[in-house]
Amino acid sequence: MFMGEYHHNLDSKGRLIIPAKLRSQIGEKMVFTRGMEGCIFGYTIDTWHEIEAKLANLPLTKRNVRNFMRLFYSGAMESDFDKQGRVNLTKTLKDHAQLEKECVIVGVSNRIEIWSQKHWDDFCEGANQNYDDIAENLDDIGL
Repeated sequence: MFMGEYHHNLDSKGRLIIPAKLRSQIGEKMVFTRGMEGCIFGYTIDTWHEIEAKLANLPLTKRNVRNFMRLFYSGAMESDFDKQGRVNLTKTLKDHAQLEKECVIVGVSNRIEIWSQKHWDDFCEGANQNYDDIAENLDDIGL
């Protein structure tokens, strides 16, 4: 399970360090794709295969399913880590998340998320104001 918040910068070649604490749970490769709210999702290979299996069962007759799958898969990339634990994200993903320099890597259960510092700050500001309401709405699942 991934958790925690880590701050790193893109280097001059556009590479991003994935923290060792997270890498120790990942293995040698990770799959990155477009995430929600303007971030990048990162999955272990095993989790990616589980997601692929679920998506394969969605009805292609529904336009929103087709559109989601197109964006989700077209943005996807498999990446190895270099010796310093860095990944080289595609321009498509960096543009999607508006990554320029300062980045936040967040562990979220079965995935990591990569945010621009600005978008993460904006998200936290809004979510923190509603944290109690969000938690209250989760009561039906036993949290």
